[in-house]
Amino acid sequence: MELWLKVCLSFIKIGAFSFGGGYAVLSFIQQEVVEGNNWILPEDFVDIVAIAGMTPGPIAVNSSTFVGYNLFGPVGGLVCTLCVILVPFSLALLVSVYFTKFKENRIVKNALNGIRPAVIGLIATSCFSIGKISFVDGYSILFFAIAFFLVYKIKVNPIITLMLSGMLGAVLFEVVLPILETA
Repeated sequence: MELWLKVCLSFIKIGAFSFGGGYAVLSFIQQEVVEGNNWILPEDFVDIVAIAGMTPGPIAVNSSTFVGYNLFGPVGGLVCTLCVILVPFSLALLVSVYFTKFKENRIVKNALNGIRPAVIGLIATSCFSIGKISFVDGYSILFFAIAFFLVYKIKVNPIITLMLSGMLGAVLFEVVLPILETA
């Protein structure tokens, strides 16, 4: 029961501080579930990020569902999902009622001007910490470079890039490299 409470409180905290969306909160999720509590392995976290990025829904929600399911089964997945959306949902309701009254408020505008660049810093932190785990060999660096080039320079849809990377990874690691190793 103590673990349930700790997990629920962690995801409520993650949800409460998930300004800037899923990518911005990744480092916070990593600190809570990987480094702080060892609920999942770093390699599993990278897989969660990859899967959560490909599936519909916010990354924080998808991550919480996976961790909850991993720890407690289907009920845990549902409970952790509810915990992570509790505070943002409540805040969204509150903001929707009062936003039109305060959107021109100088203090609100200045606060948002401070939050926006901080979100970029949070996203960059997530990129670096996931990169440390993900870049394990030259192939991973090559896949990163190709994906970056396709999305940033050629403007290929990120979903197509992910699907292409998955197919190329399967072919490379399941077919090409085993053939080269036996030759």
